Amino acid sequence: MEGETFLWLIRHAPVDGIKGTIHAADAPADLGDRAQLEALRQSLPRDAASYASPSRRTVETARALGLDPRLVPEFSEQNFGGWTGRRHDELAATGGEAYTQFWSDPARGKPPGGESFEDQVARVRLGLLRIGAGPATLVVHSGTIRAALCVALDLTPQAALRFVIDPLSLTRIDRLANGWRVVSVNQRIS
Repeated sequence: MEGETFLWLIRHAPVDGIKGTIHAADAPADLGDRAQLEALRQSLPRDAASYASPSRRTVETARALGLDPRLVPEFSEQNFGGWTGRRHDELAATGGEAYTQFWSDPARGKPPGGESFEDQVARVRLGLLRIGAGPATLVVHSGTIRAALCVALDLTPQAALRFVIDPLSLTRIDRLANGWRVVSVNQRIS
């Protein structure tokens, strides 16, 4: 790929739903923090290409930021299969050995009918290859940002899961001619 790529990765607004739930792709965003959205919008580059996960909460967040993103399936959140729509506390109480086993190795573990974080990293790597030179904004999920950091820093997936990525935070990474550069992680713009 020719040219340098400058990425503004934004985690979507909080989900408008029950906390502790593994939310489905159609879960809506809570866009009530207008001041934070406006501050974030002001920090984004003008005339940048815009991308988002196809999930409802990422698209709604992107539009609240004044973006009209191209939807990239590779930027979707990790697929939690049969656990999607369920609460973590319920799964911990009734999920049995599969839930316990998953959390003993969350980078390689796969929920029933889902994918591992390692699978998500491979998917995000392919999505990043679709982004051309120049500035680009990506409104995505915490797992997607962790996966991009995994790629940029050549980390193991286990190590990348240690990053905290808050809702409406900004992470900046650049793909340069000689490799990746990390500018900031989990930045809150005010």
